[in-house]
Amino acid sequence: MRLIPAVLILFLCALRIDGYPEQKIYQVVGKILRSDGQPFGDGAPVMFLHGAVTPFVAKALAGPDGQFRFKDIPAGTYMLIAALPKIGETRKTVEVGPSFADSKGRVTVTFEIDGTSMVRGRVVSTAELSVPQNARQEYSRAHDAVARQDIDAAIAHLKKAIEIAPQYAAAWNQLGTIAYQSKQYPQAEAYFREALKQDPNAYSPLVNLGGALMAQNKVEESLAVNLEAVKAMPGDALAHSQLGSSYFFLGRLDEAEIQLKEAKAIDPGHFSYPQLVLVGIYTRRNQPEAAAAEIREFIKLHPDSEWTPKLRKALETLAVP
Repeated sequence: MRLIPAVLILFLCALRIDGYPEQKIYQVVGKILRSDGQPFGDGAPVMFLHGAVTPFVAKALAGPDGQFRFKDIPAGTYMLIAALPKIGETRKTVEVGPSFADSKGRVTVTFEIDGTSMVRGRVVSTAELSVPQNARQEYSRAHDAVARQDIDAAIAHLKKAIEIAPQYAAAWNQLGTIAYQSKQYPQAEAYFREALKQDPNAYSPLVNLGGALMAQNKVEESLAVNLEAVKAMPGDALAHSQLGSSYFFLGRLDEAEIQLKEAKAIDPGHFSYPQLVLVGIYTRRNQPEAAAAEIREFIKLHPDSEWTPKLRKALETLAVP
C-alpha cells in the first residue's frame, strides 16, 4: 500500500481557509424555481446573499418569473438564502469568482426548492415578541450598514439594539457573527452564549457557538454543542460539517466520516469545506486514493480559492491515478 507523504499530512494540519484573494466586483444573477421547474409566481421568495467568511449581506426580491439579481458583489464564498414568508427558508453555497463568471462578470445561479430542503419557520419566542420597535429599527440599520461594508456602524447599531432590548437574541447573534468573521473568537463565543441565554431555543447562535468553540480548539465542548445543533436542524450542512470536525479532532474517524458525507450530500460546495477534513481522515487511514478524490472534488467546486494551487501540489505528492 502506498504511504501518504508526511509533507501532505503537515500541509493539511496547517491548512487555514480565508477566502479569495481576487477583488474584482461581480453580479450574481439567477432564477429560483420549484422542484417541478416552475417559478413561484406572486409568491416568489425573498433572496439574501450572506458572506460566508467575511461580513457581507445583500437582499433582492425574486420576480414572478423567479429571476433575481445582486449587483456589486466582491469575489468570495457566500450563502444564498431563499426565504418564503410564513413557510421557511433554504440555502446553498455560491462561489463568486472568475471561473464562474461570464465575460460581463455575471455569475449565474439556478436554485430549485423542494420540500426536503426547506427549513420550516420556527416558533417565535416570547422574548423576541417583546422586543420593541426602536430596537428592531436599530437591528435593521445594522443590516444596512453591513450591506454598505460599514462594520463599525453595524456594531454600534447592534449594541444600541441590545441596550434597548437585552432580550434581543438575534442582535446578540449578529454581534457574534461579526466577531467570529473578524476572528475575535472569544468575543464571538460570549455573544453566542448570551443569545442562547436570552432564547435557549434559537438555532443560529447554537450552531454558531459550535463553530466558535472549534475555532478556539475547545473540541470537547464543541462536540456537545454540534450534536445538539444536528439534532435541532438535521437538514443544515454546517451542523453536520462542524460535528464531523469535532469527531475528527477527537480521533473518532468513522463518526466524522458519516457527518462530513452528510454535509456534502446537503450542500456539496459548502463553505466549511468538508472535503478537506475528509482528506485528513483518509490521510490518517493511509487511503491515498480516497484522499485524492476529495482533493479533486474540492478543486472542481472551488477553482478560484487561494488554496486550490496548494491543493494541486498536494495532489501531485500523492501520485495516484
